[in-house]
Amino acid sequence: MAETLQPTPNPLLPTGPLMPVAFVGHGAPTLALDTDRGAVLTAFARALAPPSAILVISAHWETRSPTLGTVQPRPLLYDYNGFPEALYRVQYACPPAPEVARRAEALLRPWNVARSVERGLDHGAWVPLVHMFPDASVPVLQLSLPGRFAGPDLLKIGAALAPLRSDGVLILGSGSLTHNLRLSRYEDPSPPPAWAVEFDTWIKEVLARWDLDMLADYRRRSPALHVAHPTEEHFLPLLVAAGAASVTRPAVTFFIEGFEHRSMSRRSVCMA
Repeated sequence: MAETLQPTPNPLLPTGPLMPVAFVGHGAPTLALDTDRGAVLTAFARALAPPSAILVISAHWETRSPTLGTVQPRPLLYDYNGFPEALYRVQYACPPAPEVARRAEALLRPWNVARSVERGLDHGAWVPLVHMFPDASVPVLQLSLPGRFAGPDLLKIGAALAPLRSDGVLILGSGSLTHNLRLSRYEDPSPPPAWAVEFDTWIKEVLARWDLDMLADYRRRSPALHVAHPTEEHFLPLLVAAGAASVTRPAVTFFIEGFEHRSMSRRSVCMA
């Protein structure tokens, strides 16, 4: 069995026996070009023991059943429009992770896991990674978001992946804990609206007391859900990540907080 990796003590990161699990609010794609806002992601990643690989679940790849991305080098997906030209020139030539794919395929067999030979990393995956691991030396595998599953099932899918943590694999959810683009205002410095603060605070409190029953039942019990998430894909990677952290009672820290574009939460979570 591979040696269990231990996190490096750091105020950003609670210590624990397994590789921590994280969720990052990746925000707009322009984060990839912003070293100031990316600095906290860089600091967080430096606080980790070097991961053997990264398994990332992004809001920007939804499928019916869990699907593993390519294990061959593929071009990045620039899955957006109307952004600066520099954002279409970003490269992130990380190695593939075929061994992680093999293990994840076995762990997810009860959910009829599939594979994609063509799917490169989308911006929900590579935007945070260009700051977290800028030398692109860590192998990366993407797992799709199986959007047809309810909250309890997504927690179970995450829990099934938890054995990867003992081999040093960083399981990373990427989305946004509030995501209503119609109500976002780019470069608007005014305070966030009450609905955004209410939903973001609810998530913080639920995770802080580690109430997974409440989290799984978010459709009935969270405030302002349909305003915070007209569609749920940016929220659901958190459930997979929380499931992967649920094999123990984790210490939960919030290494990024606040809002951008008036109503988009930047909250990012470490569960260790």
